[in-house]
Amino acid sequence: MPRALSPEDNLLIAALPQDVRGRLIPNLERVDLPLGKVLHEAGDTEYYAYFPVDCLVSLLCLVDNGASTEIAVVGRDGIVGVAVFLGGESMPNRAIVQSGGAAFRLPSRQLKTEFNRYGDFSQLMLRYTQALMTQIAQTAICNRHHTIDQRLCRRLLLALDRLGGNELIMTQERIASILGVRRESVTEAAGKLDKLGVILYKRGHIRVLDRNELERRSCECYAVVRKECERLLPGAGIRARRLPEAITSL
Repeated sequence: MPRALSPEDNLLIAALPQDVRGRLIPNLERVDLPLGKVLHEAGDTEYYAYFPVDCLVSLLCLVDNGASTEIAVVGRDGIVGVAVFLGGESMPNRAIVQSGGAAFRLPSRQLKTEFNRYGDFSQLMLRYTQALMTQIAQTAICNRHHTIDQRLCRRLLLALDRLGGNELIMTQERIASILGVRRESVTEAAGKLDKLGVILYKRGHIRVLDRNELERRSCECYAVVRKECERLLPGAGIRARRLPEAITSL
């Protein structure tokens, strides 16, 4: 029987001092977030912030014709809802679950109360926000300057870090939408990695066989994001600890 998930499976929560966790945890509510669930749309007022534990949430920017582009991904490393404590009353983008699982949510008013103590919690949230901004910036650079092969490697690594384990479930349509490319391009890029023995790709399942080679084939954007996370969040780095391996969705 798998162990029960707890708020401390989110690396930000785990990095907080015990007294801060003692104030937060009684107000946290576990919620199951299925694949495709929209946590908020751009312009919505957010009444909760979410701390994922074994799910993955994409932050998307939309244009008038309905197309969207992923600007960042949040998993066990972070929080969905930074606009709440930054002073914005509405969300600037869509947040949609890309890998189903669980999260713990905190009412916005209680998040603001803890942030306004200007102590350990607010410092950690601001450092996380800076790390998130780095991811957003590198995603923009990556989409403009790097090949589809490199972008696929980067995105797989981001998902693995934020979910734990070495297996993913993905559809060609979903990853193509995330990267903003044609499905055929994703099929070709994933096929190359499979032939090289970097991943095992079969019927929508990806198992990473050679993580070092996957990192080598990624562009520098992945390393920039990872190093910034480790620098800003030394107690909550995405490599600080890993959840038990499981097959998860991308």
